[in-house]
Amino acid sequence: MRKKILIFVTSLIVLAQTFAAAQQSQKSMTNEDVLALVRIHKPESVIISQIQSRPSNFDTSPHEIIRLTKAGVTENELNAMMAAPNRGVPIASSAKPSTGSTAGASSTIPVSKSHMPKLYVTNGGAAKELPLEKTQLAETKTKPSSMKSLAADTAVTQAMQSGINTATYSAATHINSGIGGSAVQEAGSVFSSVLAHRTPTVIYVWGVPSPASTNVLQTVSPSFTVDFARAIGIKAEEYEPAIVKLTPAQNTCRIVGATQGKADVRSSPAADWQMYSHFLEERVSTHAEKLEAGKYRVSPASELQPGEYAVVLRPISKDKKFSGGDVARAQGDGLMFDAIWTFQISDEAE
Repeated sequence: MRKKILIFVTSLIVLAQTFAAAQQSQKSMTNEDVLALVRIHKPESVIISQIQSRPSNFDTSPHEIIRLTKAGVTENELNAMMAAPNRGVPIASSAKPSTGSTAGASSTIPVSKSHMPKLYVTNGGAAKELPLEKTQLAETKTKPSSMKSLAADTAVTQAMQSGINTATYSAATHINSGIGGSAVQEAGSVFSSVLAHRTPTVIYVWGVPSPASTNVLQTVSPSFTVDFARAIGIKAEEYEPAIVKLTPAQNTCRIVGATQGKADVRSSPAADWQMYSHFLEERVSTHAEKLEAGKYRVSPASELQPGEYAVVLRPISKDKKFSGGDVARAQGDGLMFDAIWTFQISDEAE
């Protein structure tokens, strides 16, 4: 009898150890796990593979990005951390489906604990995260009459082409607003004929480097879920997602939109620029369902034609005021307005 009890107790201990080991193997990877791999000099490729293959719970707040960078985490590793979703956790919502909701919109979407906005495209019940990109600014003195006229402006396309290619947010975007200087490129000699004591009015143009998106969708009616609830320095209830059509420009970039402003507004810290009140862009009619503050489902109201598009974040009030410095450095409200997720509807899409 005593022998049987001993065998039973031993079996329980083995089962408990097996269960603990299984739990450990499923433990979400954290910032400290990445730092531990860096400290023992694991190759960058190995660390990135671990980040991409394991469940994750990363803190990508500006303070943590600074700490990780100082500790030796590379830019590629940071980008992998910021792109890593928390897998398999559904977005909780009591909202009723809207008339325009796409079938399958209640599918499981990872919940983001990142402070960066996230966007997922849903298809057949599966969710795929699209990489967060950022728009690049250029200046021109040519007043636009249409998106096509902007795309034909050589000064704009040259400025986009000569600017730093920031197709995805680099670590510097999150570390310090002063790092790397302004992202605004000057298109042409805007100031050459202006007296020193005068501040000229110029046209600011938002564009995306590269002529086409690598995110090719095979559906003419895509459905997206966007989460910007944890973005730092903004009021989530002031923004909503929108879909815009992009205008390819001379095989160098894609134009998003434009507005007017003083030439020195990009460096001003004051939130006094009503840049969206007269913003030129090609909006697509959409169905947007608010799940909660900072979380939406959005889909086009009708089938999209083949071409280049993007999901963007726009202020609900067109009179909202921005700081030019925040826009130029993609921080706070500027980060929200500069954020973009591009996609392409293929010619074979159905």
